[in-house]
Amino acid sequence: MKCEAEQSQGLQMEEQQDIASTDGGYVGDIVIEKFLIESKKSTPHVQLACSMQHSAFPLHGNELCVWNTEDPSQQLLALRGHHQPISAVTFGNTATPLLICSASPDRVIMWSLDECREKILEGLIPRGTVLGTLLGTVLYLRFSPDDRIIAMCAGNKILMLDTESRSTLVELEGHQGPVTAAEFCTWRAHVVISVSEDRSFKVWDHRNGSLIYNSPVLAASPLLSLLVIEGSKQLVTGCAEGQLWVFSLVDKHHYRCVTHADLRKKRERFSTRRLESNPGSLPEESRLPSARELAKGDDVEVTLPVLGLAHCDLSLGLASECGLLSPENTSCLWIGSSAGLLMFNLANFELEAVLHYRDFRNLSIQIAGSCAMMSKTSDGKAFCVLTAMFGNGIAGLKVDPTALLRCQQHPTLGTPLSVLPSSRVLPTSPLHFGVVESSAQPARHRQPAARSVVRDQPLVFHSKVRSSGYTSAPHATMFSPKTNIKNDCKRSSECKNSYKWKESPVQNSPPTRLSRRLAVAEGRAAVRCIQFSGDGRRLACGSANHLALVFDADLTGTPTVFPGHDGAVNTVCWSHDGRWLLSVSQDGTLRVWSARRMELALCLGKDLLPKPVQSAQFYYIDTFILLSSGPEVQLFTYHIDTCKDEIRRYKPKSRGRAVVRLPMTGAVEVTSLSAVNDFYSYLVLTAGRNRTLEAFDLNVGRSAAVITEAHSRPVHQICQNKGSSFMTQPSQLYNLFATTAVADGIRLWDLRTLRCERRFEGHLNRCYPCGIAFSPCGRYVACGAEDRHAYVYEMGSSTFCHRLSGHTDTVTGVAFSPSASQEMT
Repeated sequence: MKCEAEQSQGLQMEEQQDIASTDGGYVGDIVIEKFLIESKKSTPHVQLACSMQHSAFPLHGNELCVWNTEDPSQQLLALRGHHQPISAVTFGNTATPLLICSASPDRVIMWSLDECREKILEGLIPRGTVLGTLLGTVLYLRFSPDDRIIAMCAGNKILMLDTESRSTLVELEGHQGPVTAAEFCTWRAHVVISVSEDRSFKVWDHRNGSLIYNSPVLAASPLLSLLVIEGSKQLVTGCAEGQLWVFSLVDKHHYRCVTHADLRKKRERFSTRRLESNPGSLPEESRLPSARELAKGDDVEVTLPVLGLAHCDLSLGLASECGLLSPENTSCLWIGSSAGLLMFNLANFELEAVLHYRDFRNLSIQIAGSCAMMSKTSDGKAFCVLTAMFGNGIAGLKVDPTALLRCQQHPTLGTPLSVLPSSRVLPTSPLHFGVVESSAQPARHRQPAARSVVRDQPLVFHSKVRSSGYTSAPHATMFSPKTNIKNDCKRSSECKNSYKWKESPVQNSPPTRLSRRLAVAEGRAAVRCIQFSGDGRRLACGSANHLALVFDADLTGTPTVFPGHDGAVNTVCWSHDGRWLLSVSQDGTLRVWSARRMELALCLGKDLLPKPVQSAQFYYIDTFILLSSGPEVQLFTYHIDTCKDEIRRYKPKSRGRAVVRLPMTGAVEVTSLSAVNDFYSYLVLTAGRNRTLEAFDLNVGRSAAVITEAHSRPVHQICQNKGSSFMTQPSQLYNLFATTAVADGIRLWDLRTLRCERRFEGHLNRCYPCGIAFSPCGRYVACGAEDRHAYVYEMGSSTFCHRLSGHTDTVTGVAFSPSASQEMT
């Protein structure tokens, strides 16, 4: 069957022009309307197509129009061969020859663009290849990765057409409504995925026509778009009400949902953040609309139907403009909607930028009916083809994603924050005061010892007093030479070398096999927290039965018990040298225990802290104790008396004194804090009851930054990537920290940008605070969950890589050993 082609004549096209934008400057900096064509027939809901150098769309109903995006001087190519309106267009995946397929109710035609142009130059009429006739209304077309098969969505079926034999290989049936999109899985060519108006997606094996997976109903409105991402092996789909889902296609993940996003709420939050970060910097007529103003717009704009999805080559732009994580771990996509284009970050599930058509006054199309995008053009910009929802216009837009991102991102900080100090301690800093005081303390303690020579001393022969007198003769042990020199030397060598742990290889996977299980307490007393000592030899845990326990790292032997609290122990923390163990309880007190003598060394109670202590830790290589009490972060200097005096043992000589008190912004209660103790660092991170995060710089003694609305609920734990003395990692990774809140997953932050760089979702945590921990190599984040499992996430992926079983109740805490491939839950 013949299909004629000719060069279109008399098509109206607009020259490239500078159009005033709403952000000051010109649209030419962000978006350029490359062409505008008026069609004789309206085509609001059709599949458009974009490739590396071309875009294609129906014209006048039954003509296929192809426009070269790289060389606008070439005239539009109008291919004729359909008798009924074209409903779907798609490009092939191979560059040579570049194929294009168009479908209408009467026929499906495949064209070779190179052959078409050659025939036109020779004055001949090109012919397309008819693959099928009278197949009904086709809503979507897609070539296989090798261009040998075309998936055609017609009605409730998916027809797999062979481009060589021009025959139907198989019909995939199972959807209860019209199939709106289908995509091939590039790393598994025999797999095709489809979405339908029945609000579900299905995974097929098109070689034998079998169904692999059938999803439940996802939404109340039809699913319109679909995208398969090869790099992260994820499936993205969107519906007519502006809901977006991301599913994992990794083997053994069983197509689990990674995240679900409401684009309307995401856009409102993005607009609010942008206005709050830079209010009044733009004139009234050029300011972006606020969330309240957006809600007053047209209903079609508020719902934000997901009309199209495409890869967004934004990783290099993000890395250079904002200093984010490595580009290979940053994946973004374009979301085309009736109101505009949205940049969606698949790492943190937030909008990076929003381009509203109506914000650019002279763009011809304000509300789109269909759209198609392509990001990887030769100049690094994106190209978008739109059809008008109300009207006959068809427009082509060229968008600069870097310029759009730059004008809409938050203003950068003057001096980026860093955990690693870049300057010396100031003379007025509370840290300097603590260092001077601690260095002066030994001299003050030696003075009484020198004066005590002339004082009367009790007549005792030993430090221990037996009965009430001196009835027994003093016992003295005479010197005896060491005869077992060989054995002693061996023990000394073992003791000396026992601290020389081998550095764990960075590429090792986290432990996933259960090696030992131990019941810590009788009954149903929960373990609230766990932490390894710095050398990895001991494990401390706090329990709900008011006890702090210390185990050997291999969970063998009898644990050391530290009683004395009157409430559940919520926090345990080792000192840097491993001599002291700090515990915080619901009774509001802070206690420091001697790990060697197994006794209480220091207690800070209501006499020093009117409000209960929520969390505490050693800080500045054990120079201070850092704690939170009510709305304040307090820095305590302390002295622990290690002298043994049995006569005055009931008179405590250990003491603590507050050096500085820093209130949270808004005077809200501190729910969690974190700071590095393994090396000198000035920054302290805190979380407030009002869902904010605040960083304090103790070198200057004031707040350094505030992050509002960090989570949808108050943060119950901040966890920093503190590394390990047995493992090395890049210095910039120490600026990463994670936060977690009930029912809001885990968020990974970067101190240099104060941005959420990635979100980890997939574990069940709806009502009970579950702990999180970084691995020593900095590549993994582990967390507890309420489904009796622990989850391990890889830093470069938003879905978990391991799910650890073995518990019979909620997993409340996790900890990685700093010296071995070992994880405790």
